[in-house]
Amino acid sequence: MAPAFLSPAVAEAGELRALIRLDDPTSWDDAWKANVIPWDSGDVQPPLKEAISGLSLPAVGRALVPGCGTGYDVLYIASTLGWETVGFDISETALQAAKTNLESKSNVPNSDKVKFQQGNFFTLSVPEDQKFDLVYDYTFFVAIPPTRRPDWGKKMADLIKPGGHLITLVFPIDPPTELGPPYFVRPEHYIELLAGNFEKVVDKEPETALPHHKGREQLVVWRRIDA
Repeated sequence: MAPAFLSPAVAEAGELRALIRLDDPTSWDDAWKANVIPWDSGDVQPPLKEAISGLSLPAVGRALVPGCGTGYDVLYIASTLGWETVGFDISETALQAAKTNLESKSNVPNSDKVKFQQGNFFTLSVPEDQKFDLVYDYTFFVAIPPTRRPDWGKKMADLIKPGGHLITLVFPIDPPTELGPPYFVRPEHYIELLAGNFEKVVDKEPETALPHHKGREQLVVWRRIDA
């Protein structure tokens, strides 16, 4: 599951930030090994269900969830759409948790279409005929240093095929801070990064959300256009 920060206590947030080294994204594995994972809510996020139900999507497609963590969202997308769905994470410990979760849900429809892959999102590359119809970013965006956000936008344009969708669930929309992760975010932060490659098709506060997320997130869906 893409990180979904749950307003951890100050001490826990400090512990997380002490583990994450800005110049070493593999340090996210240290957080997983230490079980300092306040973003893991234990289930799929309700706004993802809302987003998928509101889109007109093809019968066959491929989806990607970067920063998938335990993989709840990956399994939901695969089971709902019947698509091959790739959960991607830099943490091997997170992916082991995801595989364990998948094994416990083997009776879920289309669970055989779930794949997990370890690596750095910014070096991920797929052939032209394997580009994605859907990418879901919950709080992967706020987990990366803001200096890397332009690279995030370029990579999304590279990975998503024309006509495909990028679901961004902007969270946490909290007061400005220089600290992170999670780094300060507003819905407008995505606009310049995606301009020229995407058009906005949904922009609203989710109708369904976890109680401690209400008023702190915005559902924005983008459609990949021909460059």
